[in-house]
Amino acid sequence: MRMSNEVRLNCGIKIPIIGFGTYSFHNDRQKTELAVQMALKMGYRHFDTAKIYGSEPAVGKALTEAIMDGRIRREEVFVTSKLWGCDHHDPVSALKKTLERMGMEYLDMYLVHWPVKLKEWACYPVPMEDDFEDLDLETTWRGMEKCLDLGLCRCIGLSNFSSNKIQNLLHFASITPAVNQVEMHPMWRQTRLREYCGEEKIHVSAYSPLGGPGNSWGSTAVVDGPILHSIALKHNATPAQVALKWGMLKRSSVIVKSFSQQRMEENIKALDLKLDAQDLLEIEKLEERKILRGEFFVNETTSPYKSLQDLWDEDV
Repeated sequence: MRMSNEVRLNCGIKIPIIGFGTYSFHNDRQKTELAVQMALKMGYRHFDTAKIYGSEPAVGKALTEAIMDGRIRREEVFVTSKLWGCDHHDPVSALKKTLERMGMEYLDMYLVHWPVKLKEWACYPVPMEDDFEDLDLETTWRGMEKCLDLGLCRCIGLSNFSSNKIQNLLHFASITPAVNQVEMHPMWRQTRLREYCGEEKIHVSAYSPLGGPGNSWGSTAVVDGPILHSIALKHNATPAQVALKWGMLKRSSVIVKSFSQQRMEENIKALDLKLDAQDLLEIEKLEERKILRGEFFVNETTSPYKSLQDLWDEDV
């Protein structure tokens, strides 16, 4: 029997356990629209975007066309976007602009993309040394809570937050984050963070669940490793399916990005794969290595994070 393909969040709504990521270095609007349309036909119902990806207009157009045509209802899809560092001063205005770009009335999830505040003009992926500001997370989170109060989104959450940073946020938060979206895959298992988030009823969502192959910063080490290959061979599956199923079995949602029809079909079939206890034990033996380290948010002069240890605390 196929495992449940949704998880209930602490805000009461359900998140589909496999998500379709839309980050692309080239950000080709037409390709993204076609990929989202294809994903809908295959059964994907969870779509992940962000202001900084530049994919919000394409994702919004593809989804709204499908809704207008009667192929899906709005309540059947789960849409996530994220607040970039240059918008921490006013999350409400930032989310309204996201909705305008997407042609939508609300998001299902709005995430603080990184625990990093940038100057208002620094709306690009890699900040310059002069772009950093001191992060007042309490003010940012109050703005996120206002987004929820205004009905602009159904849930709010975080991305790239360590256990320590979440703990600090919970001291003043009126609303507990529903999600923390982080890098997670068989070679970066996030055991401590998952345990902490589990205690606080915060769902961990995995980006780069295959290690980000195809991205400039990514690696093929996860899907090329002999252990995943061996498990895949045993189950007549692919290493990518094994990696995705591992994440799902940890009760995480997995955000997988490929615009290739063959890989999109392969990825969603991971829902049907069964892994046994021995497979999971073998995966636990893998040496861990974080791939997206966020060095571009670290410097010794203007960033609040002077080292990677400052950025990730004990989770690096």
